[in-house]
Amino acid sequence: MKALNKEKSILKLLFLTIVFFFYVSFSFAQPALPQRTLTVTPTQAIYFGTFYVGSSGGTVTVGYDGSRTSTGAVVLMSVAPVAQPAIFEIKLCQGRNVIITFSPTTTLTGSNGGSFTLDIGPTEYGGNNASFPTNNDCNFITPMRMGGTLHVPGGSIPGTYIGNFDITFNQE
Repeated sequence: MKALNKEKSILKLLFLTIVFFFYVSFSFAQPALPQRTLTVTPTQAIYFGTFYVGSSGGTVTVGYDGSRTSTGAVVLMSVAPVAQPAIFEIKLCQGRNVIITFSPTTTLTGSNGGSFTLDIGPTEYGGNNASFPTNNDCNFITPMRMGGTLHVPGGSIPGTYIGNFDITFNQE
């Protein structure tokens, strides 16, 4: 009988040792690393509004704050919507910095022919190679607004001009 009790005691001790081993192993494990993916969603395209241009041409500038100005023979019209900057929503965990790079110019083509040159930027964080921090909260979205300057040649063909530009977002 004593031998049976001794075996049960050894088994209980072995079982408790195994349970303690797993408890210690799991309780001191390192936490999972937060996600490091960078997500960028374009939510609004840049829009220069309605304007007309005289024979000598000029520029239309939309600031990242939505302001709109013109130079030369470009006359701005107050037809809604007047102007809007491009807006991107950036989501990145761990409060890292984001560096943006982009080509400084692109070409827009007209629905009736013709083309305009678009100087891209600046953003609310600066121009090309600008850097800005994101929040530590993985559910927090950092908006980035971007403006631009449209070069309108004199005697441009009326129409809708469209184009695109690429922005690279790098996390550091």
